[in-house]
Amino acid sequence: MKEVQQQYLSKTASKLKPSGIRKFFDLASQMDNVISLGVGEPDFVTPWNVCEAGYASLESGYTAYTANAGLLELREEISSYLSDQFSLSYSAESQIILTVGASQAIDLAFRSIIDPGDEVVIVEPGFVAYAPAVTLAGGIPVSLETKAEDEFKLTRESLEKAITKRTKAILLCFPSNPTGATMSKEELQSVTDVIEKHDLLIISDEIYAELTYDETHYSIARLDGMKERTILISGFSKAFAMTGWRLGYVTGPEEIIAAMLKIHQYTMMCAPTIAQHGALEALRNGRDDLEKMKKSYRQRRNYLVKAFNQIGLSCHMPGGAFYAFPSIQSTGMTSDEFAEKLLEEERVAVVPGHVFGAGGEGYIRCSYATSIESLQEAVKRIEGFVERHKAE
Repeated sequence: MKEVQQQYLSKTASKLKPSGIRKFFDLASQMDNVISLGVGEPDFVTPWNVCEAGYASLESGYTAYTANAGLLELREEISSYLSDQFSLSYSAESQIILTVGASQAIDLAFRSIIDPGDEVVIVEPGFVAYAPAVTLAGGIPVSLETKAEDEFKLTRESLEKAITKRTKAILLCFPSNPTGATMSKEELQSVTDVIEKHDLLIISDEIYAELTYDETHYSIARLDGMKERTILISGFSKAFAMTGWRLGYVTGPEEIIAAMLKIHQYTMMCAPTIAQHGALEALRNGRDDLEKMKKSYRQRRNYLVKAFNQIGLSCHMPGGAFYAFPSIQSTGMTSDEFAEKLLEEERVAVVPGHVFGAGGEGYIRCSYATSIESLQEAVKRIEGFVERHKAE
């Protein structure tokens, strides 16, 4: 029966690989005494006032669909928030859609701009869902490898080399998952002439924008000539500890947002109503909680990066997100071997860098969205693991 069922699958679905991150989640869930540094979500519980706003919306009878684009009140709040925090101006009525997480926004973006055979340059190491999303939309993902010596930042030379006559867009994610890399205004400015020269669209995933530690986040959409060609994606999962609420948003040029809204209408109808009411409270009264979480992440980052370098796993200082991306090349193991043996022998779960695409091999992703006590114990176990395998 399995073979019969297989013949009905599309070629695209058949060739799609399962998430490399989930593999280690599944293994770790079957073991005892595991410290997970693999989770890409805050360890904080959603602030209570946000939860109360969700409860109150249910009690008030807000259980029906919202407008397809989402509650206008929330879109207006997002418009004000983007203006206040990032100096970006978008119309609540025509340039913002509430989505089911930032992941749906990415899917909508690709499906609204890609024709079969169009190429999309993806800056890697990058989030595991980007390339599959391009493929599912009928496009061709093209990997652009960033390097540790450049602190995993995009350079104009590497971008120029990745572009062909079929390139339609480039996907950026800064701060980056998995490297934590950020790009300053000047660094972003250095690639804009290449983008304009080849008339590219930009999909800018800025889900970690609030979680920058050494300088204020700067969106590429702020640069001259870039707003008109940028689809900006963000959401509430990371900064406001609302991953399970599944609420993101997308902004951009009116024509593209209108096309995305049509696809959204047919495939999703609207984002969860209760989550939208929670997000209103988060934007209005959640800044203090955000700052407290950010302060904790910064302390954990500083500890973990210093510890990795002390035990011989070279690690650059990530400017944002909540990931460290240390090199394990000194051990002589592949990232898969390192992650599998570390989990088996020391009960520490990390994600092998190769799952994040070009440039990821030889590294592991470690989330510091966990308690400092857990990080300290994880470092102790990793240090023993590294020393033992050096001796071998």
